[in-house]
Amino acid sequence: MAAWASQGGVGRAGAIPASAATRRQALFGGLCLCCLPRLGRAAESFALDEVAPGIFLRRGPDAEASPDNNDAIANIGFIVGRDGVLVTESGGSLADGQWLRAEIGKRTDKPIKYVMLTHVHPDHVFGAAAFQGDNPIFVGHGNLRGALDARGEFYRRRLVEILGEGRAGSVVYPTMDVKESAEIDLGDRTLRLTAHGTAHTNCDLSMLDTGSGLLFPADLLFVGRIPSLDGSLLGWLNEIERLKAMGATDAVPGHGPTRVKLAPALADLARYLTTLRDETRAAVAESRPIETAVTTVAQGEKDKWALFDTYNGRNVTQAYQELEWE
Repeated sequence: MAAWASQGGVGRAGAIPASAATRRQALFGGLCLCCLPRLGRAAESFALDEVAPGIFLRRGPDAEASPDNNDAIANIGFIVGRDGVLVTESGGSLADGQWLRAEIGKRTDKPIKYVMLTHVHPDHVFGAAAFQGDNPIFVGHGNLRGALDARGEFYRRRLVEILGEGRAGSVVYPTMDVKESAEIDLGDRTLRLTAHGTAHTNCDLSMLDTGSGLLFPADLLFVGRIPSLDGSLLGWLNEIERLKAMGATDAVPGHGPTRVKLAPALADLARYLTTLRDETRAAVAESRPIETAVTTVAQGEKDKWALFDTYNGRNVTQAYQELEWE
């Protein structure tokens, strides 16, 4: 997700005294300003991997949104069932969604019945407009509508600034809300959906494909690219345990390789989040100012993640706000 994707206040920690809030707001704003998407990246050449029979996925680059990549930075793809197609992620812009729609048409003429909107961040939902002509069911977490109400127009304006009006896309709302769990039947395979507690965001939706056994945790799993915390640090650690209990061996992360072994990938994620938790708690206990914490916490993870400098300070800020009121 782009650094600006965390704007909007979804999943913020409890109330903060006015003076502290002012200081944090200034710091938070500074981080976001210096981490705005960088322009002029080389255009990416995309391809789809068939990671399992009937499951096609594109790996997004470890990059930020730019005019050259159409915010096509997340792993997106589709599942072909006997009775129709489910889109696993819609893409990061109208242009990205149109690319995916064209790729589906090259491989099947079956109807597109479902489009997953796995959470509120623009690199996962702004391609949805490319599928509206198919009249699919747009599937989202029960909290997604509220999150889009709070953030969707802000995200759209920022995409217009970066990509232009014709490529950015529009806010598309879910037509199927998953409150706890649900199932989708594609005829020869069933997709089991889980609405997670506040973690990466407050509206994370995962999916387990019974046909292949693959777990699609979306941005509850980052591989190689640093996780971005926009919900609850403690909640995310809890949801990792839920993902482990789902029984999958392999998974499709929201960012990273298109298919990975779940256990080691979750171990790497948990290591970073646990380091972030423990070192932030230490900073709070030592009354270390948040301005100092953002430059010192989790620095031992720096060489293990792409885009570390872009996101770690933001993660520390979010974690500090959550943990200082434990």
